[in-house]
Amino acid sequence: MFDKVDIKILKILQQNARTPNAEIARQIGMAPSAVLERIRKLEERGVIEGYEVRLNSRALALGLTAFIFVQTNDPYGTMKSAKLLTEVPEVVEVHHIAGEDCYLVKIRTKDTESLGTLLRNEFGKIKEISSTRTTIVMNTLKETTALPLFSSKEEGPCD
Repeated sequence: MFDKVDIKILKILQQNARTPNAEIARQIGMAPSAVLERIRKLEERGVIEGYEVRLNSRALALGLTAFIFVQTNDPYGTMKSAKLLTEVPEVVEVHHIAGEDCYLVKIRTKDTESLGTLLRNEFGKIKEISSTRTTIVMNTLKETTALPLFSSKEEGPCD
């Protein structure tokens, strides 16, 4: 599946996706052309889905983060409300969950007033939503898209 070299490359790219191939090659002791080939293969296999920039939400006046538990009355097997939720610009994550609720939605917005407007105007127009419960984040202690990486022979994160 993945060898230690693949895992090392992925770890470096997770820390900084703009790391030049020559620098990755230097860090792992390989030729830049070999690193480039491995990265291309990881992209082709869908392991690397893309490269994104991480923006500071506060600097963009989106300082309020909230999680919204959503219950719907979607007909079984359809996800109409989820599809509509993904179209709301302030929605940054939509998770289909098990339990009392149907979805867990993460949003970024300016403040509590804009959150209320969002709930009324955007969530409120989705007829399949039967109820919501909102939890406002007071302080974020950890937030990352980085995944814990393991090699096939190890039981913990790779070194």
